[in-house]
Amino acid sequence: MVETSERPSFVYATYITTTPERLWEALTSGDFTRRYWFGQRIESEWRVGAPVRLVAEDGSLTVSGEVLEADAPRRLAYSFRAEGSAESRSEGHSHVSMEIEPLGSAVKLTVVHDGFKAGSRVLTGISGGWPKILSGLKTLLETGAPLAIGKPGAAAEQPVAASAAAA
Repeated sequence: MVETSERPSFVYATYITTTPERLWEALTSGDFTRRYWFGQRIESEWRVGAPVRLVAEDGSLTVSGEVLEADAPRRLAYSFRAEGSAESRSEGHSHVSMEIEPLGSAVKLTVVHDGFKAGSRVLTGISGGWPKILSGLKTLLETGAPLAIGKPGAAAEQPVAASAAAA
């Protein structure tokens, strides 16, 4: 988490042994996201202006937004509003951008999540969530198996839901 006199932001970079095309698919396919995003499916048509939805296993909406940029397989950006509670919804939209850079047999994925208000509780939540989600993504792409860690905010010994891990 980075905080300056401007609006706070979260930045995370990781290197994954995969192709830009495979990483793009993993970031934009609901069938793929449910395997590393704790059972949640991302849904969108991935064109500028299209809605973005993150839907939990029980069908509830956890994140809503709008595609701001979709340049496959290089850059993806969308607005992000946490839908979990009235308090999180009241914070409004923040901004997620993902840069995919090929590096030989690997790619560098840089995620920037910014546009938060000072004191944002959503920022606190995503600062614990994104590292787990992106580590799960990396593990899944490199090994074919999901990472067995707890959901963000859960006790470490609580594994990812069996339906998400079994896929």
